[in-house]
Amino acid sequence: MDIFTALAEPTRRIIIEMLAERGELSATDISDKFDSSPPAISQHLKVLRDTKLVRVEKRSRQRIYQINPRAMNEFEQWVKHTTELWNHRLDKLDKVLQKEKKETKETWKITKKN
Repeated sequence: MDIFTALAEPTRRIIIEMLAERGELSATDISDKFDSSPPAISQHLKVLRDTKLVRVEKRSRQRIYQINPRAMNEFEQWVKHTTELWNHRLDKLDKVLQKEKKETKETWKITKKN
C-alpha cells in the first residue's frame, strides 16, 4: 500500500493528526480515542507502520507511536512539486484567458461601432 492509499482512510488521517499534535502516543492512548475496537485501530497502525508514516518504539509493555518525519517530508516535497506544476499550468491558462478576454473586448468594440 502506498502513502496516498494509507491516508485516504479518515481514521488513519486522524491518527496522524493526533501524533502531529501530541508528538507521541501509545497504541492504547490512540485506541481509546476511537469507538472502533482495539484490533481495528491496531490494523490502522499497522498500515501506517508499513507505509513508514509512523515509527513505533517498544517501551516495556507499551508501543509508542510517533510520526516518521522523513516519510512526511517526502510526502510534503511531492505535494509542493505537484502544486508548482499545477500553478505553472494555471498561470499559462490565465495568460491564454487574458489574451482571449482582450481580443474579445477589441472585437466587441469593433462590432459595436458598426
